[in-house]
Amino acid sequence: QLQLVESGGGLVQPGGSLRLSCAASGFSVDDYAMAWFRQAPGKEREGVSAISSSGENAYYPDSMKGRFTISKDVAENSVYLQMSSLQPEDTAVYYCARSARPFARVGLPRTNDYAIWGQGTQVTVSS
Repeated sequence: QLQLVESGGGLVQPGGSLRLSCAASGFSVDDYAMAWFRQAPGKEREGVSAISSSGENAYYPDSMKGRFTISKDVAENSVYLQMSSLQPEDTAVYYCARSARPFARVGLPRTNDYAIWGQGTQVTVSS
């Protein structure tokens, strides 16, 4: 079965860091583009990062450049999102997702381009 399971969320103070993990099963993470999305209360789901099938290309919105890093570990068949300098505006449920087809390059991830989704993990940034 195709499955993604996120972990690593929690409560962190402003300025702190968290590393989110996404364990994949039923496919290899190097065969597809992978992405992280987030959804805050009362807001639409938004893409926060994506990495191409090969892992050679990654995308971050301007507000996350220098703060967020997406990576793949093929041996672990997992995807990670390292987050630093977190602010209250980053509070959201974070979702891992797999593309419907391979992408040689990625830009801002779009919901409709991603077919497999995890259950989400809560990130709360508060003092």
